[in-house]
Amino acid sequence: MKMNTDRFSLTVDEYLAETNVLFYLNDAVTQLLEHKEEYTQFGVVRYFAEYFTSVKNGNHVLFREFSYIKATPHNRESFIHIFWKCFRQIGKNGDLLAMSEYSSLLQLLCPDFPTEMVQNTARIVLIDDATDCLSFSDFIYSFQIQFYYEEFVESVSVIYQDLLSGKNPNTVIVPTSTSVEQLSGAANEEPDVQEGVDSSIFCECIEGLCERFKHKFPSIVAIKEILESSQRVSFYSFLMTLAKHEGVNQDISALPNKSDLLIDPEMDQELERLIAQVAISPTSNNSSSSAAGQKETSKKASPRKSLHQRKRIEMESDGSTEETDSSEN
Repeated sequence: MKMNTDRFSLTVDEYLAETNVLFYLNDAVTQLLEHKEEYTQFGVVRYFAEYFTSVKNGNHVLFREFSYIKATPHNRESFIHIFWKCFRQIGKNGDLLAMSEYSSLLQLLCPDFPTEMVQNTARIVLIDDATDCLSFSDFIYSFQIQFYYEEFVESVSVIYQDLLSGKNPNTVIVPTSTSVEQLSGAANEEPDVQEGVDSSIFCECIEGLCERFKHKFPSIVAIKEILESSQRVSFYSFLMTLAKHEGVNQDISALPNKSDLLIDPEMDQELERLIAQVAISPTSNNSSSSAAGQKETSKKASPRKSLHQRKRIEMESDGSTEETDSSEN
């Protein structure tokens, strides 16, 4: 979790609002009460320590409900980062996946992840593409914009629709699911969606939106840079350019730059270690080989502990028993 370097100058209320401490504390207590018998045997202090360590490390969102993973900017950033780490091999292999397949991958990490989010991501990329399959790179950067800036994207879509219909751009924007669906339908029905709206007017409206916006939004500098590069712009081409903007990607800090997207030395080393373990596992009933394998295994760190640093809290009773037994032996 990124910390504001000026956090010591914040008031108590500002600090709590920025870090969402009360949200996480409430969730921690709720989880504790729901699984009281399971967690209390390890000690309440240890439970809270491990919960907030997982929040700090960003692995707290694994297998949680969608309402939780989208509840805070840190949760959204963490989920995007975990999705990348789990499935970047798809990009290394050069595979193209359909939207239903990306939706299935997301639901492996979040069982109730909505397919609508994936469909909205597809509209960003497929506007200039004849196929309905996407590379991992195209998908994940567009998904990052759609998911992390969801409220901003919805509000901008209403602005764009109003400009297309000739409405007053200074009208207060209140996005609804109906208005977003109408925009999607209008964009798909337009014979030439690239014609778009006047970029300067669109930029002014977005600036006005950001001045009163309570949710996360891309930097005004990046937005101006994109919209000042052409006289007219379409909604989805604007989002696509946002997705490709390195400055916007760095501000979110969930993904590396595109040139480094498929590089993850830490994960590669972990995979090599696991493959090596499989390769040296005993394949016969030779007692000496078995004893040697057991001796080497005892010297290695517990896989539960190493995986725990990258996954959600797993305080299972059998794990505690295993550690106790090994220490007694």
